[in-house]
Formats: sequence, structure tokens, C-alpha cells
Amino acid sequence: MNKVLYYYDRSCLKRNEYLINKLQSMKVFALLVLCSMFTTLNQVTAQDKSSGEIPILAWHGIPANETFISRYEELKESGISYNFTSFNDIKSMEMALEIAQQTGMKMLVSCPELKTDTKKTVQKFMNNPAVAGYFLRDEPTLKDFDELGDWVKQIRAVDDRHFCYINLFPNYADSEQLGTKDYKDYVHQFIQKVPVQQLSFDNYPIKTTSLERKWYQNLEIFSEEARQANKPFWAFALSVNFTTHHVPTVAELRLQVYSDLAYGAQGIQYFTYSTPPGQELDFNNAPIGLDGKRTEVYDRIRLINKEIKDLSWVFLGAKVVSVAHTGDTIPLGTKRLVKLPEAVKVLETTGTGALVSEMENGKNSFLVIVNRDFKNPMKLTLYCDPFVKKVLKDGSSVPANDYKNTMEIDAGDVAIYTWPTAK
Repeated sequence: MNKVLYYYDRSCLKRNEYLINKLQSMKVFALLVLCSMFTTLNQVTAQDKSSGEIPILAWHGIPANETFISRYEELKESGISYNFTSFNDIKSMEMALEIAQQTGMKMLVSCPELKTDTKKTVQKFMNNPAVAGYFLRDEPTLKDFDELGDWVKQIRAVDDRHFCYINLFPNYADSEQLGTKDYKDYVHQFIQKVPVQQLSFDNYPIKTTSLERKWYQNLEIFSEEARQANKPFWAFALSVNFTTHHVPTVAELRLQVYSDLAYGAQGIQYFTYSTPPGQELDFNNAPIGLDGKRTEVYDRIRLINKEIKDLSWVFLGAKVVSVAHTGDTIPLGTKRLVKLPEAVKVLETTGTGALVSEMENGKNSFLVIVNRDFKNPMKLTLYCDPFVKKVLKDGSSVPANDYKNTMEIDAGDVAIYTWPTAK
């Protein structure tokens, strides 16, 4: 248990008054032209933030042979915003993008022509409103980095508005897979050699009987490397049953998603949405089963996705100030909580313990507390200043003092508190 205080840095944002005054002085036609130019020049190349929501990506999304409006509408209904499916040719990719556009979805471009005829393929798709980015590779090793770096440069020379997507190994990959002396070096060298606009890694921590012991260490290393490179990163939640994993519960999905977000992830990815065929890893019970019908996991991710979107104002664009952990034993590679924000006077937890993340977003400060136990509830005792508010799952907020000082946090769940960042 902890009773600690912490004083933090203060920041503020300034607006560009010159542009505002300039725009106001123009005639209507010129104003419209300049607005169009302004929008183009200020698009966020690392990821699409225009919706104001955390992007949610489906890995092994809608099968290529099921490119139907009904399937894309079903995907959208689940709360997923980006679809990733590999297509056998550029024509199939184009048809899928047309369907995605009709249903308001976005996609990663993935077809052989992106590699064999990069410039022409990018030129073909770069102005398509359904394009989110370009998929290049999953889990590359060090020896692939130079080639991938050249490929990224080719794409960005034609289209620098959409991101290039490469997903990296988790930290439990062996040295032969990584090609480096350790995981930190693997991530660091990738950032140095491959100029992607954003980063991604996979790690599937929920085992049948335990939590992957190196998962939080993976988040520590990856988030730190991303911060130092000033690049956003995306992380995963496992949503399919295979080998040593099982059908994920709501608590297990929440633990993965809220831990990712608490470490600063700017996008959530599900592996997988549709159940992959084949017996090698015995995949089953993804949100969409092998028979094409919804499983119980579909409704579970729909619930979680609604929470993610309602809480996007907390996490999208947030700066992580610090991350620490409570409990008798803290996860490998993490730091113990010893300080709290000035607005929070006492924070005590029971059981396995919690992940505690301080974040700043715009004019607001946040304290994000995640119960690390995905099987049992945790008691949280919190005393704070009167102006602190508790953020509810629907995105609204109420005075924290409206609630008891000691409350139960469900297995894998999160409690979020906010207050104005001091000027």
C-alpha cells in the first residue's frame, strides 16, 4: 500500500492567431480554397485522428472471398474501424476498398503489387478515402530492416499522408527471431533503420492459467522507445482461442486493452476477428467463427470497443507522464509506485495490485488505474482533492467524492480520474 505525493510539470497549448486572422479577412471562395489546403497540410501522417476516436484494427478481418457489404457492416457494428485482410491481387484489393468506402470503414492496403510495383500501386490507392495505410510485413527480423526501410521510403516518396504498417515481434521471441542481442536493441534498430510513421508490436499475455510474465516489460520497453522516437504505437488484444490460450472473457479483454492504453497506445488491434482456417495452431472462437457466424466473443469486443470509443477523449493524443505498479510483487521490468499526483493524496490497492498511469491530454490530467488480476476484483482506496472527477465508462465524468473512498474494481477493469492540468 502507498500514501504518497507527487508534483508534476505544467504545460499549455497556444493557437496560431495569425492563420485565424488571415482566414477571417478572406472572401468566401478564397476561404474555401485555403481551408482545403490547410486540411491537407495538417493531416496527421502517423495515423488518422480525424474521427477523434482511438482506431481499432481487425487482424485477419473479413476473408477476401467474403467481400460483401453485409460483412463490412457487421464489422463496423462490432465497433472496429480498420480492416486488415491480405488480397491475392490489386483488383480484389480495389473491390474491397469500394465496399469499405460504402460502409464507412478503412483498410490497410495489402496485395502483391504493393511490393512488385510499389509506385504505381500507391498512386492508384493514395486518394481513396477508405485507405488507412499500407501493410508491409509482420514480425520482421533484423536482416529485413534495410530492405523494409527502402520500401517505406519508396511509399512515402509518393504518399506521406497514409502510414506504413509493420508489426514487430514480442519480447518473448528468441534471439534467432529478433536477430539482435536483446529486445530493446531490436526495437531501437528498427526505429533507426525503418522510417515508419507509427510502431506496432504483438504480445498475447493471457494464458490458460496465468499472465505472460514478460508482457508488462514488453510494454515498458516498447512505449519508452516510442516516446524517445516521438512516434505513436499500437498494441494488441488477443481475441481468439489457440494452443495455450483460451476464449477470452470480458475481464481478459479489458485487462489487455486498458493496459495498452495506460502505457500510451494510440491504436488497439484484435488478433483475430475472423477465425483463421487450418489445424496447425487450432484456432477457434474468434468473434466470427469458422462457420461465418458470430461467437460470444463478438459481443464481448463490441462492448469493449464501445468503451474505447467513449473514452477516446482520455487516451487519444495523451502524453504518458509516468507508469508504475502496486502490489506485494510487481511485474518483471516495471517500477513500483512511490509518488502520486498532487491532486491525489492516498492510493491503496489490495490483491494482486494495479497498473497506475499518469497522463496529460490537452488541459486535463488523468490517473488511470487498471486491476492486473483478470480473475478477481480489487479494492481501491482513493482520497483526492474536491475538484477531481471520476470518468465513467460512457465518457462522462462526475465528482470523485460522490463515490465512496474505498471501492471494488472488477477483474481486469479500469478506474479513471481527472482534473484540470495546472497552468
